[in-house]
Amino acid sequence: MKEREELEKEVEMDVRDEKEQVTNQAKPNALALIPFIVFVAVYLGSGIILDMSGMEMAFYQFPAPLAAAIGAITAFFVIKGNFEEKFETFVAGCGDSNIIIMCIIYLLAGGFAATCKAMGGIDSTVNLGLTYIPPEYLAAGVFVISGFIATATGTSVGSAAAVGPIAVAVAEKAGIPLPLMIGCVMGGIMLGDNLSIISDTTIASTRTQGCAMKDKFRLNFWLTLIPAILTVILLIIFGGSETAVSTGDHPYNLIKVLPYVVVLVTAVAGANVFLVLAGGIVLAGIIGLFYGDLTALTFAQAIYKGFLGMTDIFFLSMLTGGLAAMVNKAGGISYLLVNVQRFIKGKNSAELGISALVSITDIATANNTVSIIINGEVAKRICYKFHVDPRRSAALLSTFSSIFQGLIPYGAQMLIMVGFANGRVSPLEVLPYCWFIYLLGISAIVSVFVPFSDGFIRKDPWNFAEQKPQSQVEGSAGKSTNSITA
Repeated sequence: MKEREELEKEVEMDVRDEKEQVTNQAKPNALALIPFIVFVAVYLGSGIILDMSGMEMAFYQFPAPLAAAIGAITAFFVIKGNFEEKFETFVAGCGDSNIIIMCIIYLLAGGFAATCKAMGGIDSTVNLGLTYIPPEYLAAGVFVISGFIATATGTSVGSAAAVGPIAVAVAEKAGIPLPLMIGCVMGGIMLGDNLSIISDTTIASTRTQGCAMKDKFRLNFWLTLIPAILTVILLIIFGGSETAVSTGDHPYNLIKVLPYVVVLVTAVAGANVFLVLAGGIVLAGIIGLFYGDLTALTFAQAIYKGFLGMTDIFFLSMLTGGLAAMVNKAGGISYLLVNVQRFIKGKNSAELGISALVSITDIATANNTVSIIINGEVAKRICYKFHVDPRRSAALLSTFSSIFQGLIPYGAQMLIMVGFANGRVSPLEVLPYCWFIYLLGISAIVSVFVPFSDGFIRKDPWNFAEQKPQSQVEGSAGKSTNSITA
């Protein structure tokens, strides 16, 4: 038993040493951030200017992938080194496993959404909701459903693609403002992404901090509970329908709703998200073929149409992945990390520093999982230096990366949702209605100074010498580790 524990410690040390080499491979360099600044300035600047001028689809007039490409081109000029080395770094970033995984999820989610729409699944689901949900509860219902699906599947991107068309259709039939309804979905999917045990954010945050997923879930649950309840109350008060859509005839077919149910149930059962979405596509296609809504050819066309609908996000993710790799290798991310750490003086400021690190990196990379991976080892070092419980750090990494991922106008989730509105809504119009995300941010910040979510970790404090909860240390008998230093 002891030999096994020693072996596990050696493996953990090897992984940590490898990550430290990656984190420390470049000296801090403020100039390396210029490509990121160019990318954000071009995309946001053009979108804001065009939106203020009243142009339709303001944030789509200048393609986001092209803005990322301009940032990448800038990196080739600003960052030192020969062209071949920089190109290899860029390609490696584009082909990073996290980026490729996200891109495949984009495609499958798009295919699932398009197939369900083509065979009438969206109409049946919308009409089912309109039949049984009172008008005053429609917005709140969409928020809860979005959160439940994202928690079950562990992917905010896939949930946005699945719930988005339904939410937009509900808003149109119910007379609910589109920005408010999209804000409901954004809040719900980021709730689920942060809370889900099978999400990339949970896996990345717990593995880098060396704690159990269930412990991080318990912390996140209490951070999320009050914001979720308040959001539902606000949506019931302010998100009611302007028209009596619950009256009248709204025909639906429960069989056509089945793909959504199967996807949800299999995800809850712990099935792989790729198998879940692929199975959903097949099931939706079979139902469409059976009822005559699809032929073999239109089934294939629907899947491909769904793929094409995700091309902007696909390219944007790959290009920002390559750009982030170049900036990171040149020392841009290190510069951010070093400067944030200068403001850390104690435990509270350490928690705020960890939160700021992952928030800034997510704003720069537009990928919450990548931002956690980049900052994971630094956050762990901060934990052991300032005695922040790693379980707490994991919860903060996941929470704040999810908060800003849901708020950045160029994030994949936001782009998917406003894309379903076909240019009638811009990201800036949606942001004021992301009520849950703002409330979650307030809850997380308050928890730094008033640790209302930390009851169970106070009862079972972290043993920094053994790098595990005190209850897991042999012969601990519940002893406190407050005096133990790293």
